[in-house]
Amino acid sequence: MDSTLPISIQDIMDRSGVRFGTSGARGLAADMTAPVCFAYTAAFLQVVAPPASGRVALGLDLRPSSPHIAGACAAAIRAAGLVPDFCGVLPTPALAYYAQEQGVPAIMVTGSHIPFDRNGIKFYRPSGEITKADEAGIAAATVSLPADHLTEPLAAANPAAAELYVRRYLDFFPPGILAGLRLGFYEHSSVARDLLRGLLEALGAEVTSLGRTDQFVPIDTEAVGEEDAARARHWAEEYGFDALLSTDGDADRPLLGDERGAWLRGDVVGILCAEYLGARAVATPVSSNTALEACGAFPRVARTRIGSPYVIEGMERLAEAETTGVVGYEANGGFLVGSEVVRDGRRLAPLPTRDAVLPILALLAMSRERGVPLSRLPAGLPPRFTASDRLRDFPVADSQRLLRDLDGSAQALADFLEPLALRAARVDRTDGLRVFLDCGEIVHLRPSGNAPELRCYAEADTPGRAGELAAACLARVANWPERTAG
Repeated sequence: MDSTLPISIQDIMDRSGVRFGTSGARGLAADMTAPVCFAYTAAFLQVVAPPASGRVALGLDLRPSSPHIAGACAAAIRAAGLVPDFCGVLPTPALAYYAQEQGVPAIMVTGSHIPFDRNGIKFYRPSGEITKADEAGIAAATVSLPADHLTEPLAAANPAAAELYVRRYLDFFPPGILAGLRLGFYEHSSVARDLLRGLLEALGAEVTSLGRTDQFVPIDTEAVGEEDAARARHWAEEYGFDALLSTDGDADRPLLGDERGAWLRGDVVGILCAEYLGARAVATPVSSNTALEACGAFPRVARTRIGSPYVIEGMERLAEAETTGVVGYEANGGFLVGSEVVRDGRRLAPLPTRDAVLPILALLAMSRERGVPLSRLPAGLPPRFTASDRLRDFPVADSQRLLRDLDGSAQALADFLEPLALRAARVDRTDGLRVFLDCGEIVHLRPSGNAPELRCYAEADTPGRAGELAAACLARVANWPERTAG
């Protein structure tokens, strides 16, 4: 790469493989070199967010590659004549909230939940996450790279962002709301492990640290591995907790388990959190549980493509009709607040980016207010259960070919489903291929936007059946003759 000449971001994408996915620019950590990260940051500042204040908030997660990437981002901020406001290791929603309140753009270095050998950069306007149109503008940009000074040492962390985020929730939830709860916190390498523990204790809970490690652990809250499921059951039996909790690496996706050690599905957590907040309008992707509509609790519901930018667009459309109580969530449990929420006279400002802390606190508070264990909260919802799984190391080209084959011919789809004793009733093409079956069940195939994986979401009337359906569909994919022949 000739650093003395202007270079296009599209060229960088083609050469490095670092490109936009469902949320931010992602790629192999080895490919996220100083020139690549400097160029992405320069394009963001040039095209999307030239700040009036002269500051850009900068944060990172605990991946070993993150400080190097953040150093390149800081150098690009400085080269643009701006000042990096380094906020240290903190949750992505904490950085986004600080940027929103300060009226400055923000850059978060994180790969979220994706595998250890990858990383990413998320970009924020002062008003929130960048849009898909913003991503297209960055991708079309041309920037100039200096011959040197492509990275710089990170300054001492400014604690203001983390402190503001904690105050957001201490002001909204009543004092002592979690008093008497015994909680197990699977901390692993979550950026929220100290902040969230302090917040839970400030609200009255007794918290036990579990599984803390300096080795990065890629927790996917949408596809919890059997090892983590078994670990939760063991902890619940050993300690007798009222609940277990965790987050993904950058704490924008929650993981909440009941007193038996069963992790709750993220889309169920989303419905219950929306109920607790008294939401009037909810945006969520097509992959989320249909109990949202069936429960009848929300006057307005918008279904979107998968990815927080699309959920944000959905909330914006809903806000045209509702001035308060507009929220959104994803199937991974990440919760977004699109407009002010008022509950018992306490106000919660908008935060239109995924957040893990709000749904965790809301469900624990709901459990205390109703006087029931966490396992009882979903009982008030219609009996619809979701499961998801994935095929790892599944090339994007194979995913695209498979979906093209199944969507292009009713006979091909029938042939795919026939060995599973299933028949399609209708198809939703909003994002991937979501097949509503004549028996009332749902299967949904979609390539991951963050990694070479094919995901399958399934919905049925029992948890066991949903899991069986997801596993059976992925096994069918693995042996799909047209794929193996291709």
